[in-house]
Amino acid sequence: MKKRNTLKPLAIRTHLIRLACVSALLLITFGEPVLGQAPILNERAYQDREILYELQGPESHAFRITHDYTVRKPGERYYFNVVRSGSHVTDPESVDLDSGENLKWEVITGKQARSRALPVEDAKEDSEVVVTYLARPLANGTTNRIRLKETYADPKSYYIDGEELVWDRTFGRLRNTVVLPLGWYLTALTSPATIETLPDGRVSVYIVNNRADDIRVYLRARRRPR
Repeated sequence: MKKRNTLKPLAIRTHLIRLACVSALLLITFGEPVLGQAPILNERAYQDREILYELQGPESHAFRITHDYTVRKPGERYYFNVVRSGSHVTDPESVDLDSGENLKWEVITGKQARSRALPVEDAKEDSEVVVTYLARPLANGTTNRIRLKETYADPKSYYIDGEELVWDRTFGRLRNTVVLPLGWYLTALTSPATIETLPDGRVSVYIVNNRADDIRVYLRARRRPR
């Protein structure tokens, strides 16, 4: 004799609801699949952005930023980095990591970007925007990995408090590394992190933001006795 299904109606409904929730979550994460194609991952599902902050002397309020980005949109000709309000950018560099080629760049304002009809998002008229010109428009089915380096000065997020330096900034990217100036050691940190001493003696603080929004990172450091 065949065994009858002993699941009660309530259990069946619960099981179906769970399956529906899982299906909806997969659809939100990966997008609607196209027949014969792999699902397209959005930036949060496939996060390939990394950023490095190398703190300069705290009296300068400056830090050198290095961030890598993969261009994926077919036909794309630019990469725009909108500088955070309160920061001032100098000494940009842009490199095509696929070829090693140095890329052309310029710093403009949000107002200039709009007057030139550049597709820059979330830029106010007085915002600083670093424009990187890709070596060529991105072809269908290809990607382009680029690296940008910039020096920011921001006295509101990087400053001296007594005998300690303070770094108080929000991170929106997944993988973030803050490197202290040479000769400084960490005294306080509000976020879980991996801390190590680099071969050159500087202290590195690696923080992962696995949330869908920004996290605030607050740290303090003190100069080593000479």
